[in-house]
Amino acid sequence: MNYLKKSKLKSFVFILINDFSLIAFSNAIEPLRLANRLAQKQLYSWKITSETGEKVKCSSGFYLDVESSIHKIQNDDYLILCSGENIKKNITKTILNWIRKQARKQIHIGSICTGTYILAKAGIISDVMSTIHWENRESLKEEFENLNITDSIYTIDKNRFSAAGGTASIDLMLNIISQDHGVNFAKKIADQVLHDSIRTEFDRQLPLLPNRIGVRNPKILSAIKFMEINIEEPLKPSDIALKLRISLRQLERLFQRFFRLSPKNYYMKIRLQRARHLLLQTEMNVLQIAMATGFTSSSHFSKCYKLEFNITPFKERGFSNKEL
Repeated sequence: MNYLKKSKLKSFVFILINDFSLIAFSNAIEPLRLANRLAQKQLYSWKITSETGEKVKCSSGFYLDVESSIHKIQNDDYLILCSGENIKKNITKTILNWIRKQARKQIHIGSICTGTYILAKAGIISDVMSTIHWENRESLKEEFENLNITDSIYTIDKNRFSAAGGTASIDLMLNIISQDHGVNFAKKIADQVLHDSIRTEFDRQLPLLPNRIGVRNPKILSAIKFMEINIEEPLKPSDIALKLRISLRQLERLFQRFFRLSPKNYYMKIRLQRARHLLLQTEMNVLQIAMATGFTSSSHFSKCYKLEFNITPFKERGFSNKEL
């Protein structure tokens, strides 16, 4: 490994946000530790910080000590925002202003799990590709319409990067390490963590549609694709059948055969699932969510929502009678 001797020590700063994902964070930091161990020298250094320098609670409920506050950070190569649940509740103006200040230094700034929301809110990823955990992707698109948000497991674009969380953090870090020290060295780290293969930016977060729904009938797959890309303005089942060049009766028979549902009811489930993600992951009000998922009124939306989830959207949010 002679090529490792010429490498420059690179430093990483992990900024932990309350309710951060522990698995996403640990999967990001372990490849760096293993790189040093396999090289038998320090290739990478890292610091763990928080906004105030106080310990931070992870999504599992316990607290992690940090080394310093973000205000003591200087001259590092990579900054990584680590967050998880309740991102909007845990974000602060201090963090946003600090990130904007760091961005002016032209250093590498990235995120794992929901940390992309912070980068978007700070306005520093408007001209690059980014990704976020699939549960948060639609809500991010709703709030920041001009962002180029992909469903990749991670993205690296210019001096910005992001990972969707979970095991995607491993792949992101292995990619960075392979750029520094070669693919073979990164593969040895992957072997250490029993990671079968290093995934790329072209790998997607969720399984392909056939694996996701357990059906491979091409007409069904095409119909569901039409449904998933037409949420705000739903298509009529007859329009979907026309696009597939089959009769409405044939379409209905297919959905009854595979799902024991009508195309209309299956479509409704897709729309309501999207609505639930928006309800739990954004600050959009119920009427806005209703409109974004193809309902013409909040009352009709609420009725359908309760039938599907046995709770009204208002109570799901924690409001008793009406949205505040």
